[in-house]
Amino acid sequence: MIMLPITVQVVYALADKQTVITLAVPVDCNAQQAVEKSGVLIQHADIPWPDSKLGIFGKIVPQNTRLKEGDRIEIYRPLIIDPKESRRQRAQLAKK
Repeated sequence: MIMLPITVQVVYALADKQTVITLAVPVDCNAQQAVEKSGVLIQHADIPWPDSKLGIFGKIVPQNTRLKEGDRIEIYRPLIIDPKESRRQRAQLAKK
């Protein structure tokens, strides 16, 4: 039986731009393999790979998650500041 490849997207977003790479991968491919095959790690040497968290359509998944046709693998950047701390700082500025 011939197994046709599936099409997925690998996405990495910065504050000012987004990289979206569409690629065909084998049906038994996982998220980590797709990221590595996509070339995004070469385009963005700042990605802390392999420690980056990955998601599929906004839901964090293990890197070994098997992919399905049309999946969108998102590479998440580490947080620079805790969201609660950021809100606290904005609230302090608003009071002044």
